[in-house]
Amino acid sequence: MDKRAGALALGALVACSTVIHGRFPNSTSAASRDPAPSELGGGMPRVPDPAPASEHTIRVALLTNASSARISSTGTWRLYQADGEAFVARAAAGETWRAEHNGTDVRAVRRDGMPTVWEPREMVARADDPSALMVVDGKRYVGELRLVGTDYGLEVIERVPVETYLRGVVPLEIGDRNPGDSAAIQAQAVSARSYAYTHLADAVDQPYDVTAGVSDQAYGGVDAETAVGNAAVAATAGIVVVFGGRVVNAPYHSTCGGQTAGAEEVWHSPAVPYLRSVSDRIPGTDRYYCDISPHFRWTRTLSASELNESVARYLARYASVPGGDPGLVRDISVTGHTASGRVATLNVRTTLGSYTLRGDDMRYVLRKYGGEILSSTLFSVKAERNGQGALTRVVLDGRGYGHGVGMCQWGAIGRARAGQDVRTILHAYYPGATLGIVE
Repeated sequence: MDKRAGALALGALVACSTVIHGRFPNSTSAASRDPAPSELGGGMPRVPDPAPASEHTIRVALLTNASSARISSTGTWRLYQADGEAFVARAAAGETWRAEHNGTDVRAVRRDGMPTVWEPREMVARADDPSALMVVDGKRYVGELRLVGTDYGLEVIERVPVETYLRGVVPLEIGDRNPGDSAAIQAQAVSARSYAYTHLADAVDQPYDVTAGVSDQAYGGVDAETAVGNAAVAATAGIVVVFGGRVVNAPYHSTCGGQTAGAEEVWHSPAVPYLRSVSDRIPGTDRYYCDISPHFRWTRTLSASELNESVARYLARYASVPGGDPGLVRDISVTGHTASGRVATLNVRTTLGSYTLRGDDMRYVLRKYGGEILSSTLFSVKAERNGQGALTRVVLDGRGYGHGVGMCQWGAIGRARAGQDVRTILHAYYPGATLGIVE
């Protein structure tokens, strides 16, 4: 991903956009040239920043519940008290300090063992030169760092401009792409930006807005950036997905398997108008835009012992298991399907009872203990037995990878390769939604 992709002309999006007013609600759960100002403006409706004082920054938890962290910078840098103004210590470029906590107190220890005094709750680490990078456990980041002590561990939180944050997200989320996939990469940038802004609204009173891991969006800082990813972020600067006059969460997943899922099919939530089930079939063919994905079809086999161990470990988290012991598995069967063909309900019959799993919950139970969750809920089940009728293993044949709601990333790539632009891709996966620009 070291080449640049084509720029996005935004003028064509104007007629499809909606004027947005007020604060953001809670979320539901590039270029061979730089875009011209007229392309980025183009009369597109402006969306007020959910927190104007933040100057479009996002707080990213790089580490949580850590015992310590190694902090340095590519330039000279300083430690400050929680207000970010009272000076604590100065460090040379490349000089690494160890941040540590004692309950809610935090301090930093120089390489020679000389510590700062314990500070209540937090300290701030900031490079003297704004162009210098901060480094956390060997990874480079643009923004200043908050070192926060909690009863559970040390939190390292980066405060970084949203657009810079996205440059460290897009390549990790959609993978190593080439410029020919630029429309899909731009769609990824818009979806990721929408997710970020809705989570700014969610976390106004929290110490951070998102984590850097897959529980939110994968984020790798400067080291994750690529030229084509940066160009996609720049080409779509400020653009978000809008529905009902508000910016909305725009979930995405790797591979839908031919049909995306409605939100209500997976997350035990009410139906969401712009997160409806959408066919990914290529018109006039029996193929799908996402069938180029390595995860379009899959098979998982679980032996009886593996299944018993997983059910014993995980079932009680998703179903009522009196006494905590579900018993040994005797049978697994599909008892209902959703509108998109996914498994809606799965019955697990054991020596001690019968249990029902719904939606995405079954992905967390049907796995080897400690292993990867099930690829999707779009699958069939075959139970195999020995001569005495005892269950020996189950074979799951399925399609797709991820929850299936919203944008199918491999489908977006397939659509981009078929000549669809970013607007067409986004409108396909978020039907009824429009686009706006954050001011």
